[in-house]
Amino acid sequence: MSTGNNKRHIVIIGGGFGGIKTAKMLAKADVDITLIDKTNHHLFQPLLYQVATAALSPGDIAVPIRAIFTKQKNIKVVLGEVTSVDHNDKFIKLKDDRTINYDTLVVACGARYNYFGNAAWEKHAPGLKTISNALNIRERILLSLEKADQIDNPEERQKYLNFVVIGGGPTGVEMAGAIAEIAKRNMMRDYNNFDHDDAHVYLVEAGPRVLSGYDADLSAKAVGMLEELGVEVLENSPVKLIEHDKVFLENGVLESPNIVWAAGVVANPIIATLDVETDRAGRAIVADDLSLPNHRDIFVIGDAAYMEDSNGKPLPALAPVAMQQGKYLAKLIKDTKAYYSVNRRPFQYLDKGSMATIGRARAVADIRGLKLSGFMAWAMWSVIHILFLIGFRNRLHVFVEWMWHYFTYKRGVRLITDRPGDMAELNDDEGEKFGRAV
Repeated sequence: MSTGNNKRHIVIIGGGFGGIKTAKMLAKADVDITLIDKTNHHLFQPLLYQVATAALSPGDIAVPIRAIFTKQKNIKVVLGEVTSVDHNDKFIKLKDDRTINYDTLVVACGARYNYFGNAAWEKHAPGLKTISNALNIRERILLSLEKADQIDNPEERQKYLNFVVIGGGPTGVEMAGAIAEIAKRNMMRDYNNFDHDDAHVYLVEAGPRVLSGYDADLSAKAVGMLEELGVEVLENSPVKLIEHDKVFLENGVLESPNIVWAAGVVANPIIATLDVETDRAGRAIVADDLSLPNHRDIFVIGDAAYMEDSNGKPLPALAPVAMQQGKYLAKLIKDTKAYYSVNRRPFQYLDKGSMATIGRARAVADIRGLKLSGFMAWAMWSVIHILFLIGFRNRLHVFVEWMWHYFTYKRGVRLITDRPGDMAELNDDEGEKFGRAV
């Protein structure tokens, strides 16, 4: 596939934060752009856990990629999955054997969860990277509560009231806090056969503390806020094995059909087809201009790239990093002289801080040395995340949903739909018994 003219052809793999930012910044450039993604939507992943915990609907945090570029005439959006890159003949290959030539290639394919060589665990402990993941987890949680309400024997009922989140990074902390609000507060009034004290939420972290990338004081405050919500934080507890409804730790076994994996990521397999050195997580080790050391016309950005800051620390896998890289790269591509220069200006990341929410009016934040926790950090987190959403409708709807939840303690998206494939994973017969309730 070719553009059929003399304009430079920019191919972007991935419709995440980095890919979308690059394409939008090239709107008025004299180039042709092809943006390829295996889904038809841009997903705001930082709020995906709120879909999984029935706070938001998928449409609140996702927008069709084509809708983003309706007015941008120099872009073509392709629904497809890239399987390999031929850097010699400068084309990419799709899963259906189509090929697309490029002059400049931007690889912004993101990452997937890393099960550290234990691929079989994924079936029992799904990660949280896609809308399908979120809906699967949401329905597991809701089905478990329904099942628990119909079992009179406390011992048999308990496993359906256990919830296990593996990984103490921001996603794990946010997920554990949100589940605790569901299982121990928001929905208890709707069930008569068990009490909120019967629900147990476990956050399992292999390392010595959760939120290891944050200041130790903020990490400790996060643990305190989690415990206020009723989360049992298990630090220094590496997972040894995961089986159906069971998580094996060094000091015991946790039984639950609600196991969520949030313990690290590994790069997309596309990176392995590039002529580039990778780190332990499979991310491409890029030059200071985000290009591959041996291929100056191929750039890798976002979660798929490994780059260190001025202090020798790896750049975090966060949306602001990918967006700043996309902005830098678009400026470089538009400036033809700079693009073909032997010495390109290096990319420099401006760290504006990091934050993680732990539940209603609870969060921790480190804003360029200013350390905040509690309501103020939560308010800042809320405003920033709303601003990052694409589209006025999404921002307004999320704001209204959050205000409704804040004042009423109610979550509105508590649907169990007809999803027999997913229900079969919860239990052999529960999909048939419960999978058709709405």
